[in-house]
Amino acid sequence: MSGVRRLSGMAASPKVLRVADVPDLDAINRIIERAIMTWELPERVKRLSLPCYRYNEQDLKTSELVVIEDKQGCIVGVAAWEQAATRDTPMGYRALQLHGIYVDPAHQHEGIGGRLVLAAEQAAILNGYDGLLVKAQSGAAGFFLAQGMQPLEVEDTRRDYTHRYWKPLTR
Repeated sequence: MSGVRRLSGMAASPKVLRVADVPDLDAINRIIERAIMTWELPERVKRLSLPCYRYNEQDLKTSELVVIEDKQGCIVGVAAWEQAATRDTPMGYRALQLHGIYVDPAHQHEGIGGRLVLAAEQAAILNGYDGLLVKAQSGAAGFFLAQGMQPLEVEDTRRDYTHRYWKPLTR
C-alpha cells in the first residue's frame, strides 16, 4: 500500500517527504521520544509508555511509515498508517488509520504535521479507502480538528477509544 511520492516542500523551507526505511528507525524513535516528552502527562507515565511508541523493523513490514526531511536531510517528522479495523470506523467504512504522527518539537508549527496528514489522506484515496481514522493523544484534539477531522462519538465505552477522529475522503 503506497501512495507516497518524493515531493519537495515549501519554497521558503525545503522539505522532502519519503517512505521510511530501516536506517531511519533510530532518528524516527528519537523524534518520537522528544515529541512525547512535550505531552502534558506525568513524567513517569511518559517514561513508562515510551517503549510502546517506538517503531522497529517489523512495523516497517506491517505499516507504512513516512518521514519528512529538512534541507540538510535530517528527519523532522514521521507518520505511520495501516488499514483500520472496520469496527473502529463509522458505519463500517473502509479506512486508513493514521496511528502515529510526530514532529520534532524544534520544527513544530512549520506545517510538517499537516503535510503528514495530507500524505496519509492521499495514500488513503489512492488505495480506495473511504476515510482517514485517527486515535489521538488527548492533547492533539486541536490539531486534528484543524485538519478537518471530526470527532467520533463513543458508542461502546468498553471498545471505543475516546479520542477518535474521522475524515471522509472523496475519490
